Parts: sequence; C-alpha cells; structure tokens
Amino acid sequence: MQYRTLGRTGIKVSSYGLGALMFATSVGNPDPAESARVIHKALDAGINLIDTADAYGDSEEVVGGALKGRRDDVVLATKYGRPMGEDPNRQGASRRWIRTAVENSLRRLGTDHIDLYQLHVPDPCTPIEETLSALTDLIREGKIRAIGTSNMPASDLVEAQWVAERRGLARFHTEQPPYSLLNRAAEREVLPVAQRHHLGVLVWGPLGQGLLTGRVRRGRPNELRRAGIFKHLNDERRIEAAERFAELAGEVGLPLHHLALAFVTAHPGVSAAMVGARTMAHLDDLLAGLDVRLSADVLDRIDEIVPPGTDVGRLDQAYQPPALQQPSLRRRAA
Repeated sequence: MQYRTLGRTGIKVSSYGLGALMFATSVGNPDPAESARVIHKALDAGINLIDTADAYGDSEEVVGGALKGRRDDVVLATKYGRPMGEDPNRQGASRRWIRTAVENSLRRLGTDHIDLYQLHVPDPCTPIEETLSALTDLIREGKIRAIGTSNMPASDLVEAQWVAERRGLARFHTEQPPYSLLNRAAEREVLPVAQRHHLGVLVWGPLGQGLLTGRVRRGRPNELRRAGIFKHLNDERRIEAAERFAELAGEVGLPLHHLALAFVTAHPGVSAAMVGARTMAHLDDLLAGLDVRLSADVLDRIDEIVPPGTDVGRLDQAYQPPALQQPSLRRRAA
C-alpha cells in the first residue's frame, strides 16, 4: 500500500480510501455485520482512510460500530451540509448547523473527534468567513483535526484561502472533487489550485459512478440502466468513451476498473481515490489493482480518448452552482 501526505496536515493516508456510502443499509449492504468485516479487511490490507457523511443514511452508525477497538487505526472523515430533513436550517454551512451537525456525527460515529470534517457541497447562502470561524472553534476544542471541502469550484477554494489568511482562521486542508477517465474537468483549475495551496485531494467517482466498473457495457442488460436511476449510465457519449477505455484496458491486459483507478492516482495532485466496496468480493477485486502503474504511452492514449481538462457528459451528483441552476442569474431582466 502506498501512503501519501494529506496536503499540509502531516497525516499519511493510503492511496485508496474507503468510501462508506455503500455501508448504509438503505442503499448499500443491508447487513452491518458484513460491512464491518469489509471495513476490517480493508484496514488489514493497509487502507487507513474511511470517508462517510451525515447524509449517507445510517452509514455513520455502521462505520462507528465497525471501528470499535480500532478507531486509532483510521483517518476518519465525514461530511456535513446536505439537507438532513425538511427543516431549511438542518443543512448548509452556518455556524448554527455546523455546531449541531458535528455533535450528531460524533455521536453516530461513537468517537470524540473527527480527523477530517468536510463541507459536502458549497453553501452560497453562508459567508465563508462564518463557516471557517465555526470550524476553527471546533479545531481548537479538539472535536475535529482538519477541515475540507467537496465539489468546491476553484474560485471558491481561492477565496476561502484568502479569507482564512486575512481573518486569522483555519484554512481548508483538503478538497474532494469528482475525477475519473470520463470527468477530467478538475485538471483545468481545481487540481492546479489544490496543488498551489497545498490541499490534499480525495477524489470521488473514480469509477464514473458505475460506468467504469466494466459491468456496464453497450448491449448488455443492466438493472441500473433499465431502472433509469442514474441518467449518466444511459448517456451515449459516456458509454462510447467507456467502450473505448474498455478496449484500451483489454489491449494492455487490465480490467477496466484497474485502469480507471490507476489513472486517477497517477495525478501528482491526488492524495487518494475514494472507492466504494459493498461486499468482500468488491473489496478483493479493487485491492487486486493496487500495484498497477500506467506507462506514459498508456496515459497518452487515454488523453486521445478524453482530452485533459474535459468532461464527457456529467455525473448525476455533480454540483451545479446557482449561476447554472437559476436563469435569473445569467439573464438580464426584460
């Protein structure tokens, strides 16, 4: 297992991190005991980073139960900010909600501190100074060790660094962007900004949220595609690119998902790729690709299929800033 320093925190994390969404009994593995066995095997294999979120159903409880007796072996990360019910104040990045959310996560995780506390999505309604002020207090109280963001545009990352320095507040230590063979927009600004400001980067969606597992292929039946749950699994542009990557993987003698994970971890700005293993078999399959390294020739051929800094379609869960969601912000009044 490779270990990399997480930005300027001094914390060493494994190049694969265990994403915990699939441990939620409502959307992933319905058996917490099996999830615990998966987590223990991942730890035994050298994975020391687990990432969950308060919005992932009961994932925090499952992870917390599995870590009893092994808490010190883990860099434990969780996220806040997505809606936690109908109450408009049970979401976002206000001081009021952050103070409540962190206590809830600590209780569910069964721990007295969180190693990395991340804003799940940007909150345009809350000044970043208020968010950083609340997080700084939590660091001083020992409830969290480091702070990060997820899905944050590069301009917002820079603003947050500037505000923190100007106001004497804690700076964000990490960013968690989507990044894969199919979604390379992070290479244009987010990853260079993260490198410039020494942010650790934990990438989500390295397998294209299912499209780069090798199990979703043109002309093959697939329950998720038939159900229409994820629109990106039926995007013909993405399917065509995935087919070309599958051909390339076959030519170089690799499973597609090993090619995909080796690609994202090859970027010098990436600290870890977050992988979701719902079962023991999934984990074994992912771990088998840990030592894969891609040659310059293979990386060049990847660039020919999806050029650097570009996306093929978009992930269903990708963040859309208000300027793209609200027509009034990009159209002059008549």
